[in-house]
Amino acid sequence: MKTTTIKLARALEPSEPLWKRAPTHHEGRPVSDFMMLIPRLKNRSEHQLQKKIDSIQSVLQAYHKAVVFADLNIKLCLLWVSVKPIPGICLELPAAIQLYVPEAKLVGQNTRRT
Repeated sequence: MKTTTIKLARALEPSEPLWKRAPTHHEGRPVSDFMMLIPRLKNRSEHQLQKKIDSIQSVLQAYHKAVVFADLNIKLCLLWVSVKPIPGICLELPAAIQLYVPEAKLVGQNTRRT
């Protein structure tokens, strides 16, 4: 089974911009993306933060056949996910995340058509 890992943007030094890291294609086909805002994420205790990360990780793992890329930016309280172009996945997957992280809000999606 493939493991899906969240890339955490927690380092103090600047990382490469997301537009350079996030894939635009997977296996020759365009990917779809969505972004979720998770208010007050950076203000959580280390234990609470790890619990949220683990919850998101478990949902992404359950959808590992669809997820191409995931980035959780703690400082900005944003989760970016790139997925294979599967009909309805950009609503289904955020809804699944919201079951475990109720404060997470879908704020943007880009469903590219092939």
